[in-house]
Amino acid sequence: MSIVVKVEEKLFQNRYKVDSGKPHIEIKDADVCRHCDSHACTVCCPAGCWTMEGNGNVTVISDGCLECGTCRIICNEHRNVAWEYPRGGYGILFKFG
Repeated sequence: MSIVVKVEEKLFQNRYKVDSGKPHIEIKDADVCRHCDSHACTVCCPAGCWTMEGNGNVTVISDGCLECGTCRIICNEHRNVAWEYPRGGYGILFKFG
């Protein structure tokens, strides 16, 4: 008998220390996002950090970011993501179990 564990349940086990003084992901130019046809960042982020607002603006909240770099890869055409690893002591703490 196998036990099925949903991705959301595994992600919930991780912990994240927010660096409120310096987010490690930012949108370089909001206008570029408004003119993007796909807005793939809003559906590809496994942590759900990217969202499309009702007014067409794309926002990113790095709290809970898995630091996987998917947003940088998905936005490669526009290169509109400023991404770096969080400062030491901040960011994701993966917990396995």
